Amino acid sequence: MSNKARLKIALVGNPNSGKTTLFNLLTGLNQRTGNFAGVTVDKKSGFIKLDNDQEAEIIDLPGTYSIYPKTLDERIVMDVLLDQNHPQHPNIIVVVADASNLKRNLLLFTQIRDMGIPCLLALNMIDVANKRNLKFDLRGLSIDLGVKIIPTNSRNGEGISELKKALTEQLIVPKRPFYRIDESAISTVEAIKAELGEESDYRAYQHAHQSEKLRFLNDTEKAKIEQIKSQEGFNKIPTQTQETLSRYAQIFDIVEKNVKQQNKALADITHKIDYFTTHKVFGYVIFLAILTLIFQAVFAWSEGAMDAIENGIGAFGSWVGNTLPEGAVNDLITDGIIAGLAGVLVFIPQIAILFGFISLLEESGYMSRAVFLMDRLMKPFGLSGKSVVPLVSGMACAIPAIMATRTIESWKDRLITIFVTPFMSCSARLPVYTLLIALVIPDERFLTIFNLQGFVLTALYLLGFFAAILSAWALKLILKTKEKSYFIMELPSYKFPKLKNVGLTMYDKSKTFVIEAGKVILAISIILWVLASYGFNDEFKNAESIVKAEHQELVGTEEFEIKLNAYKLEHSMAGSFGKVIEPVIAPLGYDWKIGIALITSFAAREVFVGTMSTIYSIGAADDDEATIKEMLSREIDPKTGEAFYTPALGLSLMVFYAFAMQCMSTLAVVYRETKGWRWPILQMIYMTAVAYLAAFATYQIFN
Repeated sequence: MSNKARLKIALVGNPNSGKTTLFNLLTGLNQRTGNFAGVTVDKKSGFIKLDNDQEAEIIDLPGTYSIYPKTLDERIVMDVLLDQNHPQHPNIIVVVADASNLKRNLLLFTQIRDMGIPCLLALNMIDVANKRNLKFDLRGLSIDLGVKIIPTNSRNGEGISELKKALTEQLIVPKRPFYRIDESAISTVEAIKAELGEESDYRAYQHAHQSEKLRFLNDTEKAKIEQIKSQEGFNKIPTQTQETLSRYAQIFDIVEKNVKQQNKALADITHKIDYFTTHKVFGYVIFLAILTLIFQAVFAWSEGAMDAIENGIGAFGSWVGNTLPEGAVNDLITDGIIAGLAGVLVFIPQIAILFGFISLLEESGYMSRAVFLMDRLMKPFGLSGKSVVPLVSGMACAIPAIMATRTIESWKDRLITIFVTPFMSCSARLPVYTLLIALVIPDERFLTIFNLQGFVLTALYLLGFFAAILSAWALKLILKTKEKSYFIMELPSYKFPKLKNVGLTMYDKSKTFVIEAGKVILAISIILWVLASYGFNDEFKNAESIVKAEHQELVGTEEFEIKLNAYKLEHSMAGSFGKVIEPVIAPLGYDWKIGIALITSFAAREVFVGTMSTIYSIGAADDDEATIKEMLSREIDPKTGEAFYTPALGLSLMVFYAFAMQCMSTLAVVYRETKGWRWPILQMIYMTAVAYLAAFATYQIFN
């Protein structure tokens, strides 16, 4: 290959082998996320320049234990490696193996080795292996496996420079296969090689074994393979299980020969910690304590940064308003665009802190324990242990969480998980929660040690969780199937999180939140400003004369301007629409302004804050620089003459948003994953009904 041609280097490995951490270390911020060709599974790729100035694309393939796939993610790995015409088919494969659990990790390596693609073995987590007193004969291991081995520690970058250097060297593909294909299958393999123009015996062997699963084969090719298999008696040869056992037998011999355990009496610290973190009592207490700590920190640590952002945006909006000439353009920019985006930017600190903690839990190895622990709680409610991963992921975003259900083999378990995952409070709900909590919940101590606002936030997340599992239990009784599901999860070793990866996660998620939410909110803010600033009825057209007649004594004062703006807003196009739905939401304590926000936030939950910011900015005096929280706190209930946003109303809104679907993107991904509109429509109706009834009960109880 010429130096000008870009190398494609695939990172392949078992889950929890440190593969993605190694990917982040190699590529830094030079990454992009997309989808694999023809499917919606996320693909992460990045670019590096090797020591010989060769440019290379690094492709982080999904984690898998074997080349025989059980899930959609694992099938991607099989397609990429077997299809030589695949856009991501690699020139070089770096197999990332956990050095502390080498026997299990080497199964995948031996399968890839036999495919005939040049490869390296990155012996990762070498620091963990050293702590377990494992001593490696790397030279002997390299000879026996027939591959160049680079010991790495992706936590501190050890071995990365050696790995980059090795990628520039000539990698020799061993002529002798690791696994000898049974003689009875040789004729089938040779016939398939001739038919498809395949060079590798093992890839042709995989074509014979998995032709029905290979998407890149057309119907004619699949039919021809089946014909060859029938003619050559392939169906009578040893099975996948026998191949796996044969490989493991060789792997065990090689590992026993080249890896020695020293000081076996030394207790494994991981097992000691696991006694508490996976304990049937202590484990739940620890998990709940960690969640409480996270939500306390979301409020306590973000306050200063949020105030700074609010003040900065307020000052910027004031400067823009004073600099531009008065008129519609000025109003659009200050009351529409800046006010709407302020509802997004101010929550960056909280989003970053939340994802920072999630990354810390994943990097440290605790998240796997939390998933394992919650499996005990899930099963009685009809959820698979594997359902816990999407549910926990749902705390970040329901969309990737629903896509993560592809790892669940059981149709029933997967459908139930998809149906209930949106109940988990995602990061888009966080801006709504934090605004309303700061508005109606006092900033004081609860039980002397807990911040009351953080306690309420924790309760909202738990409320969503209990709604999810109770809904799953109900679906379990409705959906009938004979399928059985099994839960198998590896618990990785504990390790100190790599702060660079945590920082990258915080940056990436915050950036995604701002860009994705910002695009939606910007568009809606502009549309909403137009709807809220113009009207076609007589009340809007004659607003000034009507308000003058009612408040003649206030003409020329700031209070008159506030009443005029409020009257115009109420009789604008947006106000008229809000009035239409007001009778439906009035039992929940909501007015027409909240009704507008409920409708617009169907695009994305966090749009609620931007909508309220835009509405109240339009309804305020031109020189009012108050934040959205201050504007809401000053709202007066015309019926009582007291504050409109009472604890009862605030709690009702929080409960509504805890249960309501309120997200077009989630409905779209449910449609895509269930292959129809039946389940997303049922999901929308069910969650809206639960949200309405729960919000109604909350308002009536606390009012």
